[in-house]
Amino acid sequence: MPQATLKTTTLQGTSLTIPSLCLGMTAIADMPDTYGYGVSEERAQATLAAVFDGPIAFIDTARNYGLGRSEELIGKAIKTRGGLPKGFVISSKLDRDMSNNLFDGGQARRSIEQSLKALGVSSIDLLHLHDPEYASNLSDVTKKGGAIDQLFRMKEEGLCRAVGLAAGRVDIMTPLIRDYQFDAIISHNRYTLLNRNAQEMFELAKSKGTTILNAAPYASGILAKGASKQPLFAYMPADDDIKARANAIEAICAKHGVPMGAAALQFSMRAPLVASTICGVSSPERVQQTIDWANWQIPDALWKELETVRFDMTDPEANRVYRPG
Repeated sequence: MPQATLKTTTLQGTSLTIPSLCLGMTAIADMPDTYGYGVSEERAQATLAAVFDGPIAFIDTARNYGLGRSEELIGKAIKTRGGLPKGFVISSKLDRDMSNNLFDGGQARRSIEQSLKALGVSSIDLLHLHDPEYASNLSDVTKKGGAIDQLFRMKEEGLCRAVGLAAGRVDIMTPLIRDYQFDAIISHNRYTLLNRNAQEMFELAKSKGTTILNAAPYASGILAKGASKQPLFAYMPADDDIKARANAIEAICAKHGVPMGAAALQFSMRAPLVASTICGVSSPERVQQTIDWANWQIPDALWKELETVRFDMTDPEANRVYRPG
């Protein structure tokens, strides 16, 4: 099928332009506690080779993905290639101390130093404050000289081109978006065919000129593979109600001859609030599949029929027990 040109967005007040698709580098870090499967280094490097050779010049990682493994693998791939491909954008994140959840200004500095060393770069294009809801004390994040202050200083110092907030809980993110002028935000699992928990937060961010990145459009895979093959929703076992609604979505897609994953991905990509959609990949085949699904021709009738399937507005990860592996 013909390949569509990805739309681009320049983050307000910055020189950074990002495409409408981003490939997430969480799963390559070998995190079976989160995804239910492992990824060898050989497979991870084959995936990265496919990413760097492909048309989606935007990747997202974090300091704590696989306790540093994701960034280290990316850094090794960059070194093997003799440098990052021209025009490629890297998004990464400042993280708390995973041994004690400390997330003060000093920890933010240690985190960026570790990221730059692991990736083998002198700066990061888009740098986010990551998961403040897990900090041992949120005031360490928000106080003068704390992690957020350090994040903005890093932009002033040229250690990044743009700054963002990437987290889960909307009730934690919303006040921070209101109080600080982030260039971008990332939300995951909260704006999908099954759940719109992030809707009001996205509207607030949009009103402030903040660029919105929407991650995990497949809701941990149930919207890519179906409830029978992947009965996980937001990294947890899906309940009967979620399975029933996912089955309804799958049946509608099958009726129109459209892969369920293509509809889930393009639901995010066509949303007016969303500038870029982040999809995790852990094999070369998934990279190509993402490209194929992004280009799939979906009839208007399918979108109209999908509107009949109920979605939730509640936090899909309210009962999640976070494991970094």
